[in-house]
Amino acid sequence: MISETMYELGSRRSSIRELFEHGKRAAAEVGAENVYDFSLGNPSTPPPPALTEAAMAILREEEPCAVHGYTSAQGSAEARRAIADDLNARFGAALTADDLYMTCGAAASLCILLRALTVKPKSRFVVQAPYFPEYKVFTESMGGELAVAPADTVSFDLNLPAIEALITPDTQGVLVNSPNNPSGVIYGEDKLKELAALLSKKAAEFAHPIYLISDEPYREITYGKTVPYLPHLYPDTVIAYSYSKSLSLPGERIGYIAVPKSVTDHDKLYAAVCGAGRSLGYVCAPAFMQRLVARCAAMTSDLEAYRHNRDLLYPSLVAMGYECVSPDGAFYLFVKAPNGDAPAFSEAAKALNILAVPGDDFGCPGYLRLSYCVDHAMILRSLPAFRQLRESFS
Repeated sequence: MISETMYELGSRRSSIRELFEHGKRAAAEVGAENVYDFSLGNPSTPPPPALTEAAMAILREEEPCAVHGYTSAQGSAEARRAIADDLNARFGAALTADDLYMTCGAAASLCILLRALTVKPKSRFVVQAPYFPEYKVFTESMGGELAVAPADTVSFDLNLPAIEALITPDTQGVLVNSPNNPSGVIYGEDKLKELAALLSKKAAEFAHPIYLISDEPYREITYGKTVPYLPHLYPDTVIAYSYSKSLSLPGERIGYIAVPKSVTDHDKLYAAVCGAGRSLGYVCAPAFMQRLVARCAAMTSDLEAYRHNRDLLYPSLVAMGYECVSPDGAFYLFVKAPNGDAPAFSEAAKALNILAVPGDDFGCPGYLRLSYCVDHAMILRSLPAFRQLRESFS
């Protein structure tokens, strides 16, 4: 017998991956320069040169068996101390190495946290649309259920009345992602404070903590707007982080979970994180990458390249008549389908070799996501096709 649930997940790719694979086939037919692939959030700026130098130094100077051998299950103390020092310096976080758990990126971090917090079948986790589609897969695979609050399509900030309506006695956590994938919006501090007050009220009402799970792979990619450090606003915040975007290391799968001392039942939750990592087979994140992060935790790639791309694509599309959410961070543009039908518009775009992901899987029908972590020259080449596409729906 085979799990039908797992069969369905394995036999049908996400809409993002389907478009990415279509793009590879189209490039083989018409040439890569004629395909405008905005499908995948794959960083286009290289890792910082100092990271490459650090990687080479580790391989040259350190004993190979130590470099490639197992670390402690929760990660090396060296890497966890370096990350704690970086977060403390930047945010006054008051973290120690024993508050951090090294993971294979943000996806593993989220799965571990969801597993650690799923206390019974169908434990509820609340998220607001638009949201990364894999949240639903992660939550349900860990035994919980994902309740989705509709988007505020005026501001794309937090829709607090909709979130409150979904919080029940079975709610274990609320998941936020800011800067947001796919909208690029950074949730406002005032709204986050209101969310914190709401969660405190509900936690008191239900006599158990409601954890705020902050998914932060885009924290460093911002355009003039500050991303609040959420544990300062709500003590029961846990953080899932990945270096995929900030250090341009998506294929290396390295990140962490932060469990600040301020969270309710800190020691028990951290032990549950360790237990969830053990049960899922996630102990000992890639050792070489841990050593690299220990040296490079405070670095970032040249993130200004994404601002350069945003400042070309966003105003160009608006001038053509597209309606777009103004992105404060990340490297995504969320565009309203002129015909109101995102899948149909995505298909029409494919005919012009523009690959844009429909927003239906993000919980926000009628919109499309464009990932602009791409070559700047490709954006320039794509603009006539975008204009032709828009005019075809006039």
